[in-house]
Amino acid sequence: MGETVISKQQKKQKKTFLQRMQGNWDLLLFCLPGIILTIVYHYIPIYGIQIAFRNYKAKRGIWGSQWVGLKNFQRFFTSAFAFTTIRNTLVLSLYSLVASFPVAVILALMLNSLRHKRYRKVIQAVTYAPHFISVVVMCGMLILFLSPRVGVVNMVIKALGGETINFMGKSYMWRHIYVWSGIWQSMGWSSVIYFAALAGVSPEHHEAAIVDGATKFQRVIHIDLPYLAPTMTMLLILNCGSILSIGFEKAYALQNDLNIGVSEIISTYVYKVGIINRDVSFSTAIDLFNSVVNSILLITVNAITGKMSGNSLW
Repeated sequence: MGETVISKQQKKQKKTFLQRMQGNWDLLLFCLPGIILTIVYHYIPIYGIQIAFRNYKAKRGIWGSQWVGLKNFQRFFTSAFAFTTIRNTLVLSLYSLVASFPVAVILALMLNSLRHKRYRKVIQAVTYAPHFISVVVMCGMLILFLSPRVGVVNMVIKALGGETINFMGKSYMWRHIYVWSGIWQSMGWSSVIYFAALAGVSPEHHEAAIVDGATKFQRVIHIDLPYLAPTMTMLLILNCGSILSIGFEKAYALQNDLNIGVSEIISTYVYKVGIINRDVSFSTAIDLFNSVVNSILLITVNAITGKMSGNSLW
């Protein structure tokens, strides 16, 4: 009897994809637009990766251009910009990850602990609003507010008897401005997923903890955080997978000749080489290196977190 049950379960597991989709075509149609967009914008362009291994000429096309192998990669790693751009990208990415990741979690926990719904909605609206500001507008605001001549911040400093500071011209300040302005802009939106996860916590757990004499802080540590752990793990893995793909727009918009020593990252360098200097093969090789490193980091972090916590993407 036991063997027949096991054999039936094995037959069910051996069903083909089409057999499993029978009766679920509506779900497939629902996912179809996303699948098409993913194929068009993420898989079809893979054909152009070979440009990184060629001396690409637009007149000759991809297949007609000369094959040069790893020459473009060698050129990048032996250039004076390789170490600087990789270092700046890593420092900026790790700084952003370490600083922003706990802020969103803390904000979600604080909002979840706030019992006054009216105040909670006001705080949520205030923290969510900056997410909808354009990156270009955000950079314009930062440059204007921190301007040494007309900036509000410098006006306050002068009113207090201090001297004006060229914030955007100070290399040691640029990373802090970049990271913390990004945290201010994204912390509300990033906390949404954590706040949604906390909605699944049963009130009975908190009621039992209150009966046992647990404080609010103890309930957050021993009830709320364990519920958030799987979500935090998944987001950490995804963030580590794009650690070298930090945003181009903001870094380029805030970049100038005085801070270029810390603001020149891989994405801005690729733009200058590929679009401004029109060296397509070289810029493709740099971007391919960036993607390969991100993939390796994603797989490595996923494997480590899977073994340590049991939570992983696959």
